[in-house]
Amino acid sequence: MTQVVGFGAGGHAKVVIEILRARGGFDVIGLLDSNARLHGTTVAGVPVLGDDGLAASLGPRGVRHAFIGLGGAASTWPRRHLFGAVQDRGFEIVTAIHPAATVSPSAEIGVGATIMAGAIVNAGAVLGENVILNTGAIVEHDCAIGAHAHVATGARLAGGVTVGEGAHIGIGASIRQQITVGRHAVVGAGAVVIDHVPDGAVVVGVPARVLRQGNESWSI
Repeated sequence: MTQVVGFGAGGHAKVVIEILRARGGFDVIGLLDSNARLHGTTVAGVPVLGDDGLAASLGPRGVRHAFIGLGGAASTWPRRHLFGAVQDRGFEIVTAIHPAATVSPSAEIGVGATIMAGAIVNAGAVLGENVILNTGAIVEHDCAIGAHAHVATGARLAGGVTVGEGAHIGIGASIRQQITVGRHAVVGAGAVVIDHVPDGAVVVGVPARVLRQGNESWSI
């Protein structure tokens, strides 16, 4: 049984805890979160032990694995920062793939990715490290999803789509085959993307049009 600590104690942590329980072989021993109001509470039955300052005490106890319990709905930047900080502390970040997800044997899945129930990753697709593929999302054959990107619930990526590092694909969005979504770009909820999306752009609508452009930290 692999002991695991979660960094972050919000709704995403709850989902990852349940994924790891469904997979088996993991014992989530606690969560760490900077929000002091959460300390002493529980998430899905797992205690919130304190803040990240407790991380140094876990190694001597044999806890060397971690997961990122912070989602990326508002922005992918905080999750990316936390991922790097946890690695710098010497933890091995686990990859959480729900048993009810469908992942092709020829797909490549990066370290620390979270793939939720009902998601589909088809042949030849590549997901970078720390990617979130949310419930029911579809990544078709030969897509490439950059590190720290978030593909939200029910989003659909046709074959050969490229999603840049740190991008966010909103709930229910659809992206036509062979389209590139740039680094840190945001595709709004329900958008239908038929043209390439520049780095840092926010696109919305059917068909998708640029709402804002030029700031890679924007989100929607």
